[in-house]
Amino acid sequence: MNKPGNFRWIVVLAALLFFILPNTAFAKEKVYHIPIDNEVEKGLYQFLKRSFNEAVENKASAIILEIHTPGGYVDVAYDIGKLMDETPAKFIAFINSKAHSAGAYIALHSDEIYMTPGATMGAAQIIDMNGNAASEKANSAWIKNMQAAAESTNRDPKYARAMADASVDLPEMNSPKGKLLTLTAEEAYKVGYSNGTVDNLEELMSKTGLDDRELITIHESFAEKLARFLTNPIVVTLLLTAASLGLVIELFSPGFGAPGVIGIISLILFFFGHLVAGFAGIETIVLFIIGFALLIAELFVPGGILGLLGGAVMIISLLFAGKSVVYMAYSIIIALAIAIIGMVVLVKFFGKNLHLFSKLVLKDATTTEEGYVSNVNRIDLIGKEGITVTPLRPAGTVLIDEERIDVVSEGSYIDVHTKVKVVEVEGSRIVVREVKEKEGEKV
Repeated sequence: MNKPGNFRWIVVLAALLFFILPNTAFAKEKVYHIPIDNEVEKGLYQFLKRSFNEAVENKASAIILEIHTPGGYVDVAYDIGKLMDETPAKFIAFINSKAHSAGAYIALHSDEIYMTPGATMGAAQIIDMNGNAASEKANSAWIKNMQAAAESTNRDPKYARAMADASVDLPEMNSPKGKLLTLTAEEAYKVGYSNGTVDNLEELMSKTGLDDRELITIHESFAEKLARFLTNPIVVTLLLTAASLGLVIELFSPGFGAPGVIGIISLILFFFGHLVAGFAGIETIVLFIIGFALLIAELFVPGGILGLLGGAVMIISLLFAGKSVVYMAYSIIIALAIAIIGMVVLVKFFGKNLHLFSKLVLKDATTTEEGYVSNVNRIDLIGKEGITVTPLRPAGTVLIDEERIDVVSEGSYIDVHTKVKVVEVEGSRIVVREVKEKEGEKV
């Protein structure tokens, strides 16, 4: 009689266990799909770090990096390669278009590489900020790192070297000496740099035996996309230029207007991008605010020390807000140079019209029309005669109508007690000439 009741309790208990306890036995394993698009730069590192951490926390079977990049910054590529080495996950590179330079370096750190039929991989020589080949020291280090990346995933390092070193001769790969190696999908498979050629991501999942897994694609958040844009070295330089020029103009302008707003917004964007990217901390912002406060205090406390100290503190905070002190130094120098040139142009060509420098330029004038005179014009003395009371060398003093007057001669020396005549008056300048005495007359 009790058997049906017991059976019902067993069913209820099983249902409760199914819904209450973690149902890991029925959950699909996950595969994380992370795109690497456009340039490899500083903001990308933080996005990948967040994505890798999420994949590891969710015990992902593999992480697929879909690569489509012409390359980017060497230091960022190093950091991403190290991050991949330290992440306990299987990495699969899916080159769906091109993995050049830094992109090739990232792909070589993957356990497996798959390429689409038209994809290429290689062309990894370093260039400097001016577009020229990097120094021998920097290029040598990059070549060694390319080789090490290939060796770490059991690939022949000579092809990685040929991607970064044009002196390597590989005629069999259509890459003679003087030409960097770029592998097609077929060539990469032939030399063991690719595990296969696939048309799309679905085919890759099937070919790697992951098609029964749950595919989770990670996209950059708006803040991360904005941070990647704002931490681009070119954008950083533009932001610092706008900030310095806007704030300097505002400091020497009455009231608060558009230049100050532009300067403050530029600084906010700069620090926001570097905070999200993980390069700057709150301490750098606090340091910058302290420096700016000292600069403002200079307007009220003369001496120049507070201004110099404030400027130095602001520059130090900007230097340590970036990923690289060297790159930040370049950006600051360029921004200051452009700001100084901009200030000179504004003062020279637009200062009077824009009225931006009223605190520096005296606009009031004391004119004759308003009743102001700089001195008394003694034109009434013209033609009068007097006696020198001092020698004129050529300046001296004469006595005219009992009035001592400072005069100059026409250029010649005139002795004391000599009769002279006023011949010219120009403002405060009174010119006299010696009067030749008639015979028999004496003074």
